[in-house]
Amino acid sequence: MEKEKHTEAPAEGKQRSEIMPFGKTNFLMMGGCVLLIIIGFALMSGGGSATETEFNPEIFSTRRLVIGPTIAFLGFLCMAFAIIWTPRKKKQ
Repeated sequence: MEKEKHTEAPAEGKQRSEIMPFGKTNFLMMGGCVLLIIIGFALMSGGGSATETEFNPEIFSTRRLVIGPTIAFLGFLCMAFAIIWTPRKKKQ
């Protein structure tokens, strides 16, 4: 005689969290971080000198050496936080 197996489907919330490890908030935070990284790299970019022998002092500007890398680094740090962050469960 075979025993019938009764398996109940998991609750909708539990099933969803197993399928989607990230929520909407995580994706929004990651999108903002990607935007910060792109802005940081854009601030670091710029034109060089017109010829190989010509010196362009703009290469050593504060925007390229300090501000751009700082913004890109903050974007990478926030990205790690956005990946790790999980929302708090609501008490009922």
